Amino acid sequence: MSTAQRPAPEVKQTAKRRTEGRAEDRATLEEQLQEGLEDTFPGSDPVSVIVTAIPGRPKQLRQ
Repeated sequence: MSTAQRPAPEVKQTAKRRTEGRAEDRATLEEQLQEGLEDTFPGSDPVSVIVTAIPGRPKQLRQ
């Protein structure tokens, strides 16, 4: 018997809100930054323009 699980509605909604991968085009980056600033103004914390995650696999895989 297969017990396939469906994603919860919250997961589907989150997937719709996610942005596409980082654009390399400077004009697109500026547009995204401006949109982020407009969406969060006025706010106490500035928009973060630095990606803090380091992509890649772990150096050593557990087995």
